[in-house]
Amino acid sequence: MPDNNVIVIGSGIGGLTAAGLLARYGKRVVVCESHTIAGGAAHNFRRRGYEFDSGPSFYCGLTDDPSGDARSPLEEDSLTLRSRSVSLGRRSQSPLSGKPSFALSHQSLNPLKQVLDVLGESLKTVRYEPLGHYHFPEGSFPVYSHALAYREEIAKITPQGAIELKQFEERLLCLYEGMKGIPTLALRTDWQLIPVLLRRYLPSLWKILPHLPILQASVGDVMDATVQDPWVRRFIDLECFLLSGLKAHGTIAPEVAFMLGERSRGVEYPLGGSGAIVSALVRGLERWGGKLLLGCHVEQILVETGKVIGVRLRNGEIIKASVVISNASMWDTYNQLLRPTDLPPTYRNVALETPVIDSFMHLHLGIRADNLENLTGHHVVLHDTSKDITVPGNTCMISIPSVWDAKLAPSGHHVVHAYTLEPHIGWERNDEYPQKKSEKAQTLYHALERIIPDVRERVELELIGTPLTHAHYLQRYRGTYGPAIAAGKGMFPSMHTPISGLYRVGDSTMPGIGVPAVAASGILCANSLVNVRSYTEILDKALNN
Repeated sequence: MPDNNVIVIGSGIGGLTAAGLLARYGKRVVVCESHTIAGGAAHNFRRRGYEFDSGPSFYCGLTDDPSGDARSPLEEDSLTLRSRSVSLGRRSQSPLSGKPSFALSHQSLNPLKQVLDVLGESLKTVRYEPLGHYHFPEGSFPVYSHALAYREEIAKITPQGAIELKQFEERLLCLYEGMKGIPTLALRTDWQLIPVLLRRYLPSLWKILPHLPILQASVGDVMDATVQDPWVRRFIDLECFLLSGLKAHGTIAPEVAFMLGERSRGVEYPLGGSGAIVSALVRGLERWGGKLLLGCHVEQILVETGKVIGVRLRNGEIIKASVVISNASMWDTYNQLLRPTDLPPTYRNVALETPVIDSFMHLHLGIRADNLENLTGHHVVLHDTSKDITVPGNTCMISIPSVWDAKLAPSGHHVVHAYTLEPHIGWERNDEYPQKKSEKAQTLYHALERIIPDVRERVELELIGTPLTHAHYLQRYRGTYGPAIAAGKGMFPSMHTPISGLYRVGDSTMPGIGVPAVAASGILCANSLVNVRSYTEILDKALNN
């Protein structure tokens, strides 16, 4: 890759990660963001003193804890709850009280944290436990990051299911034990990765080798071999759905292996919300000479004789570059940013036929917080067990981040973010649009009433988002969160395209809905565009700090 300009289209986590790393590698990088706020689906916004996360709300591994224990999740099982410094059994424990009751190793495995380390940035976070509560029609229970406490809660519902769940987790955690020894920061997408892995990470490769059969398997395959209890099978489906947007048989095993391993090391919330993460990435980009242009809409990627030459902005300005990285979705990149003739017809048609994960309904509320002292921050509500968990409106996710960061809301108030799956089809901005928004939001209100029965009387600010909201503000095809490619049904499109100099990052290139996956996509892209010496030098500095 010649040492000249790189243009990144979109300032989502994937785009900012790729841009920041390339700037760190000495490239001259410009990020063009159509919105006036950076962050893509992870941006935050303010209304009347309330600060809302627009997307992600659950995080692991954003900070290092040098004083933490370095035990693995498998070793943690040999401990009893009595040996913990803080009892995990008290549901009313404040998330801000006491020392963390879970083990952390010094080196975070979160790809985003690894990039922030390289860029010289850090975040302030609050750790909390339990990590959330699940609410089913038959009852509610807490979910703990500590595996033993987690299974003890399951055992109260189904003792045999808890035993089977342990077998399921152990099968996946054996894979995690090998995976965790290879940092995402060390990966790239070409053959030059092979000597790096053999030279630096051979012991971890040996650990992974016995588990190759499940490396490409679905979580459902592992579940079928270890779990018969119907309640636990539904529970695993739910956790996979929250992670990937697909149930167990559609989710690849490494995703859940990584989630189980990382979750056992503790969960945390960044002070300042998701906007603090975006700000840290932007600071890192600019520290190393990169530029972010807000309100800078790219109209077209310019291609001549099969090679990228730059982009044309909405105002007609042309920015030239030999490398363009699109953080837009695959459908937006190929349908909107490129001419149909720029891509081979077969490649383009196959890509555009990729199945799409539905969009979401969002409910952002500012509420009075009086008499809510024991409120916890994360909740998942399943309304009807006779319906599939993927039915729009049946599974609702709730985040109340002001539980951990009071500055997100005016004194004596909370911010609430509730969301549920909702297809784009059938939505139009017409006279019925406001009424339809209100009607569709009712399932979210019903979910919130499981946690705050009088929530409707507490509301002082209400904002309802639809798939059209996503499509408009995030420049996302149908407001989607990425491809719905089930395990065993095809591979995710890579960062590479048939056009020389054009690459892609974001949720269209990596399985999983969430910050780690899109941050990993940015790492893979940036590392693959520089020589091995450049990226291993940065890797050595990061891992030796």
